Amino acid sequence: MDRQDGWLLTDLFRALGERRGESPARGVDGGEPSEASALEQLLAACDVLMSDIGEASLRAVAARALAAYGALDADGRCAFFTHITRAYDADADQVRAAFHRWEAARDAGGRGGEELVRLFDAVEPARQQLLRRMNHAPDATLALVHMRADLRGLLREHPELRPLDHDFHHLLTSWFNRGFLRMAEVTWNSPGDLHDHLLRGERVHPMAGLDELRRRLQPEDRRVYAFFHPATGDVPLIFVEVALVHGLPDTIAPLLDPGPSLDPARADTAALYSINNALDGLAGVSFGSFLIKQVIEQVGEQLPHLTRFATLSPIPGFRRWLEEQAGQDTELGALAGELGSLTGADALPDEDADRIRPRLFAALARYVALERREDGRPLDPVARFHLGNGSAAWQLNWPANSSPEAWRQSYGAMINYRYEPDQLERRHENFVRRRTVALGGPLRDALAATAAAHEAP
Repeated sequence: MDRQDGWLLTDLFRALGERRGESPARGVDGGEPSEASALEQLLAACDVLMSDIGEASLRAVAARALAAYGALDADGRCAFFTHITRAYDADADQVRAAFHRWEAARDAGGRGGEELVRLFDAVEPARQQLLRRMNHAPDATLALVHMRADLRGLLREHPELRPLDHDFHHLLTSWFNRGFLRMAEVTWNSPGDLHDHLLRGERVHPMAGLDELRRRLQPEDRRVYAFFHPATGDVPLIFVEVALVHGLPDTIAPLLDPGPSLDPARADTAALYSINNALDGLAGVSFGSFLIKQVIEQVGEQLPHLTRFATLSPIPGFRRWLEEQAGQDTELGALAGELGSLTGADALPDEDADRIRPRLFAALARYVALERREDGRPLDPVARFHLGNGSAAWQLNWPANSSPEAWRQSYGAMINYRYEPDQLERRHENFVRRRTVALGGPLRDALAATAAAHEAP
């Protein structure tokens, strides 16, 4: 046995013994202590990682920690997350003392720069250092991304774990800086493992199997672009599906269903109809307008005759919002009741659609363009994403998606966000700085007409 491995095992066994309240663990030559559970091994490894351990040892101990985590069941993962949230929090006494030193330095007439640095160090939870040290293991970054996905699955029932999720988000935002991303086109000839990642990662418009994947990869009027990071190897972070079409698409079925392909030379629009974060653990880690702009630039270079770049996007929060408003607004309540009585878009007669559409579009426009969170950003998460990337909310479409999920989210309504390359930076800055929602085309006109109708005597 390598001497370094012997030292590491001794430290781990000692930590296990101390955690159990047993006598110090025997030396390596004396054999291992009684068999420990995966959770005990993991917590002991965390103790060692946070001790005075050398750089050379971090890799081996971190690998043992991640291996033990991989052996945990659901209850074990919850217990682990709960433990490190509590045990590796910021030290309140150290934070208080560091703050008083910084305040005293300021009162004495100095800027307190050095004390401010010490205050920053004290405020940072020890959990972040633990995660950084775990990241020394081989392939650890991707393992930690998956660990965060496990954590996020527990947050609804265990909101007390949100500080730990914040720590993950803080670190992953730094580790997955967009400058490290590499874009590549995915084709039908790409490796099978990459196809599998696309099948698993597609959540906007799920695919039943390879035949549906072929429809999105093989025809000449289809493109798929994926973004990769050195830490994830051949596992894509994000992928964007593009359809080359004539005119602005207003229903999703022609983009997904089998049918003849369009000669790209006849297309005038690139429709970005599905954008997926393939790794749940990177939820909320924004790559900004980088990926959208790069896809647009790539498609534009290949097909310079295209005149439009737009999405056909879901409106996932609309139905919930409308039902919440029903008790406060008589008109919205009537609309929610009428829509709720329908069974779905497939069974919707044209005359009913024509009668409902004007009121539905007025409510949709209000939801997308006017309703805001406390931070001033739109309520709808897809709207926040596209408007934050410099697009304009352009056109509402209904019925546009007959799937049960789309009916549950928005009664089958969808929206086009328009990306105009020469406007992206200005719109992005206005959204970030002033929370300005860029509007254009039919949606802008519909919102103006609704406002005028309400102002009329």
